Amino acid sequence: MSLQQAPQSRVFVELVPWADRGRENYLLSGGETLPGLRRPLSSAQAQTATREVHVSGTAEVSATPDRAQVVVQMSSTKEAAAEAKKSVCRRLDYVTQTLQQQGVQSENVTVTKDFKRVENAYHTGSRGYVCITFTEFGKMQNICNFLVEKLDSSVVISQPQFYHTPGSIENLRRQACLVAVENAWRKAQEVCNLVGQTLGKPLLIKEEEMKEWEGQIDDHQSSRLSSSLTVQQKIKSATIHAACKVFITFEVKGREKKKNRI
Repeated sequence: MSLQQAPQSRVFVELVPWADRGRENYLLSGGETLPGLRRPLSSAQAQTATREVHVSGTAEVSATPDRAQVVVQMSSTKEAAAEAKKSVCRRLDYVTQTLQQQGVQSENVTVTKDFKRVENAYHTGSRGYVCITFTEFGKMQNICNFLVEKLDSSVVISQPQFYHTPGSIENLRRQACLVAVENAWRKAQEVCNLVGQTLGKPLLIKEEEMKEWEGQIDDHQSSRLSSSLTVQQKIKSATIHAACKVFITFEVKGREKKKNRI
């Protein structure tokens, strides 16, 4: 007796890569539809389907101030206006000559003279100001100390005011973004190495957040008068920090198999 041949089976469902996400119903043999299943990709579609890895990267960088401004003020009160003016001019010349000898550029020095009559009608006051911009803070300290030693108490030197030029702040933002991108790239590279894949080109780079803030000294120091802070404490307080967060999508490629040589 011959055995009856079993009818051929049909495969209605096949596990395929996640694709064609916009389609929800698929036609089966016999004209019926089955919702929720995904149509298998052809070999050409499977090869061209883009595989991606999504990573975020963060970075925090800081920059100390690159400029400091100091004002040297001198005054004199004499019975004769000419004598008061001469006294102030003599000290102004001494300060400007000292700055020139120390290598301070003339474009960083501003001299202002002010003459006025005081309340006592028998005296005339004269004042002079020298505003100096420094880029080297060590040189600034040396010059200020030298002027304090050489000039009398009628000469007053202000506390240095530290600040950033617009270009330095823009460079800080740029550096924060670049470091965040590099950190994200390294993270994606390590992920691909871990799963045996090759990292491809970036498909999307997005800066999600950029924050800036000035450095703060601790509570104990902040309770003290600003004039009593050291130069290093003032620099620390004027330091600007920038933090950046980026989101990047990279293409993922499979590793090519090495061909065996005959």
